[in-house]
Amino acid sequence: MIYTPKTDFRNFHVLMLGRLLGGIATSLLFSVFEAWLIRAHANAKVMDKLSSSFSTAGFGNSVIAILAGLVSNKAASHGKLRPWDASLDTKEGMFFVDGYLNPFDIALLALICCGICATFLWEENYGESGGKENAENSPKWYDGLKRAYKTTIRNRDILLCGLVSSLFEGSMYIFVFMWTPAMQNLAKKEEGLGEDESVELPYGLIFSTFMVCCMTGSSLFSIVAERMKGEALAVVVFAVSSVAMSLVIVSSNSNVTFIAMNIFEICVGMYFPVMGTMKGMIVPEDQRAAIYNLYRIPLNFIVVSSLLAHLTATQGFVAVTIMLITATFLQLALVRRRLHVISLADVATQLSSDDDSSHIE
Repeated sequence: MIYTPKTDFRNFHVLMLGRLLGGIATSLLFSVFEAWLIRAHANAKVMDKLSSSFSTAGFGNSVIAILAGLVSNKAASHGKLRPWDASLDTKEGMFFVDGYLNPFDIALLALICCGICATFLWEENYGESGGKENAENSPKWYDGLKRAYKTTIRNRDILLCGLVSSLFEGSMYIFVFMWTPAMQNLAKKEEGLGEDESVELPYGLIFSTFMVCCMTGSSLFSIVAERMKGEALAVVVFAVSSVAMSLVIVSSNSNVTFIAMNIFEICVGMYFPVMGTMKGMIVPEDQRAAIYNLYRIPLNFIVVSSLLAHLTATQGFVAVTIMLITATFLQLALVRRRLHVISLADVATQLSSDDDSSHIE
């Protein structure tokens, strides 16, 4: 809520402060909400419904994204960017309104509504610390991060889960940067235009199509999850994503490329409920939010490195494909480890029951 109004200022330092606050908010968005949801399921003793909840959330996110895109497009076209004080010139004004700033102002209203709902409808999550008293007497703020780091390094399952999520989400963000220039380059080649010439594409329609594919992926997850375990389904998602991005690299046809991109977006729609469910089972509850934030460190490194490298569209998709293939093999390793752990647990349970039977006899 503090970040969005700062976009209206024509001051570099204020804008940088806004981006800093936006980065903090993004980290909280991708850690706190998911941690709260999983804990709420555990408290209500409905962990078997977790996959369904993540699927519903993914579907809802896609619907909201489509609506937000339509509203933002309409709002951005309403009026031109101008200073708040109409008597000032654009070079003199410090606070601006209308034009491309309208979507940010509308987002502020949405954030206020979310804040009110969370305040009055959610219960606080103190993890397994024992309640508010222990939360108030907790150690220094960085002790939780240190503990989460040690847990991640020592537990191979948590580490693999983090690497896999960072690789896939990193590839997803690079895709966001690269799909526009990739489609532009193909359209120019097909129309015989030079590199310096511009081409008009229906970007809003393309984005909406991607979001519909995300919705489709979320819906598919709710169907497939009843027949396949999350860890195994993740392998399929990563493998199909790798094939789709490989097609983008080798194809010189815009239709084939667009279809491959849509397949990738379906996989993105399946990924979030799959990974949410998987992390819910692997990451310990008392360190969940801290570990989720640690997962974002390699993700941010991947994204920043790709931007600093000034990759071409083809180079970007090659990097995406390599990351997805790596994620597929790491996920296979995680599946093998999880199956081994489950097998050992079954053996231990069987031995325990045999022991109890012998005592009864």
